[in-house]
Amino acid sequence: MSLIVNAVFPLFALILLGFLSGRNNLLGAGSVDSLNKFVVYMALPALLFQSMAKITWDEINQPGYLAATILSIAVTFGVSYALDRKRKGRLADASIEGLAASYSNAGFMGIPLCLMLFGEAGLPPVVLATLITACGLFAFSIVLIEIDLQATPGVWRTARKVGKALLFNPLVVAPVLGLLLAAMQWPLPYAVEQFTTLLGAAASPCALVTIGLFLSKGKSTSHHSTVWRIVALKLLLHPLIAFVLAYWVFDMPPLWASTVVLLAALPVGTGPFMLATLYEREPAVTSRAILLSTVLSLVTVSLLVSWLTPVGP
Repeated sequence: MSLIVNAVFPLFALILLGFLSGRNNLLGAGSVDSLNKFVVYMALPALLFQSMAKITWDEINQPGYLAATILSIAVTFGVSYALDRKRKGRLADASIEGLAASYSNAGFMGIPLCLMLFGEAGLPPVVLATLITACGLFAFSIVLIEIDLQATPGVWRTARKVGKALLFNPLVVAPVLGLLLAAMQWPLPYAVEQFTTLLGAAASPCALVTIGLFLSKGKSTSHHSTVWRIVALKLLLHPLIAFVLAYWVFDMPPLWASTVVLLAALPVGTGPFMLATLYEREPAVTSRAILLSTVLSLVTVSLLVSWLTPVGP
């Protein structure tokens, strides 16, 4: 339990800091929108760009791990998406809920947990999972949201509007540029690396403070069933699918299999809230799903960690 508490405490502390700041109006009335835009347009693109620019072939040459991670995310996203669409929800809303149900807090919680459980050998799989989630899943969700919001009569007109929106979206452009640099094996200049490191490091803390600021406004939501559905899919269905794929379907080293399951069991990350706030698609739902899943993960992840004994690579 102490491992989980150590990993979760900074999350709660930053959310609480934002909550208290909001209650005391320390950052002003428009702080939620301003801070979220800083994360979305500056800090997170810097983080995604640097992460992709520094990736190597050896880090991603794990076909079994990649397949299990991507498929577990895809199935969980698909189940959430289908449930919301069955209720006649909009494509944009269903996409954000699907993102929340399958978006693990791998960077903020997964890295310290894997380091404590598996040592340095646990770092490559969690970094790869973070890239899949923060770049691939994030970009896919943005595409679906833009398709809904840019929809106009005529397929080609809609496609042009969506393409234009994506072309100017830093959350899509930044990782693509980073991946191009990695593919050409161009190292980042030292000054650029330091700049993106400093700017990117602000992404997660600022996002968590923003959640606290939002919660301090006391905006209620009637979508309690939606919040609980997201949390159940994230903490129960996602790790269950990951377990089946990692241990029964695909071949991979034991440590990598354990990491697939552990990362899938983590609570909802901050990404869905940032998109929900940016696109004004029920941020109250995602903020409460993040908070509730993080609280409950103290129990669910602790049980999983007690079962996942340290294994060799």
